[in-house]
Amino acid sequence: MSSDSNLEMMAYLADRLTSLGARTELFTDPSGHKANLFATLGPEGPGGIVLSGHSDVVPAVADDWTSDPFAMVERDGRLYGRGACDMKGFIACALAAAPDYAGRDLARPVHFAFTYDEEVGCLGARALTEELARREIRPEIAIIGEPTEMRVIEGHKGCCEYTTRFTGAAGHGSAPERGVNAAEYAARYVARLLALREELHARAPEHGRFDPPWSTINVGRIEAGVAHNVIAAHAEVDWETRPVQPADGPFVTETMRAYAEEELLPAMRAVCPEAAIETETVGEVAGLIPMPENAARRLVSELTGANGAEVVAFGTEAGLFQSLGLSAVVCGPGSIEQAHKPDEFVALDQMEACLGMLARLGPRLAAA
Repeated sequence: MSSDSNLEMMAYLADRLTSLGARTELFTDPSGHKANLFATLGPEGPGGIVLSGHSDVVPAVADDWTSDPFAMVERDGRLYGRGACDMKGFIACALAAAPDYAGRDLARPVHFAFTYDEEVGCLGARALTEELARREIRPEIAIIGEPTEMRVIEGHKGCCEYTTRFTGAAGHGSAPERGVNAAEYAARYVARLLALREELHARAPEHGRFDPPWSTINVGRIEAGVAHNVIAAHAEVDWETRPVQPADGPFVTETMRAYAEEELLPAMRAVCPEAAIETETVGEVAGLIPMPENAARRLVSELTGANGAEVVAFGTEAGLFQSLGLSAVVCGPGSIEQAHKPDEFVALDQMEACLGMLARLGPRLAAA
């Protein structure tokens, strides 16, 4: 899970790739308990193809599963386990393809990028892409193996997650005007978020391909108060926006900043000068923008036989790789419909399709 260390898994992957002759490096996070892995087979220098997947998974409640969620079980042509499709299936396929790549005289490199904390804001991929930019490592193409049923995905919305905290002044519920009720101000903040959600409809691009075609806002959690008769001194709101275009993210955050600072805070501080509203950025993940020319789309379409490319609503790390100047697509085994659910699985025929795609990639890497 994202809350656990991934060092053991990353060490195992690094050892497997190092034994094949790959140049491997682990990049630990500030805590030292998690790491990204970046490994390369083939010549040094710019260009090449990145095969990317995240190592973390969301939590699983064992009582909701028909088998142990953290022990893979095969039955009825499926592999069951937490993260089976999201996205350990792709990582396993990439590792299975590595010996073939290692045995070829590669004309361009193939890179393996395995990251931490995708599920909590793509934190690992952000750190990895920043490190690649710092080192001026410039691959050409990135294939992010999230579960798409092996369909080629060329675009998805961004995902920006925030926690807004309200500090008021406690008091007796019989005299609400003598305190600053953080719950009430959080409710007003949420009401403004919901009104802003409607405003985003008008900003939807013409002929938008996303469903829905506008940027969205979701309020995921509201927490405040201790009792019926106590003025709530503290409140928290977890919320997110998923922009369909880059400008919509700043539009939302700036609108909410101005509302908090110009309307809510003056009213709160008129009663309690120490009152505060603070917004923590949990993660801001760039969307994957469909491009007229996309070498990754062309390559993966040829490898899979796909006749077109699609867009999806869920987010991935692909936009971070695109921000480096890479062509990027999302394509991997399994269905997003199975992700984050009890009895998550990836079908064996999906794994076979992914292995076939990666096998057909081998000759392309060796071609002059």
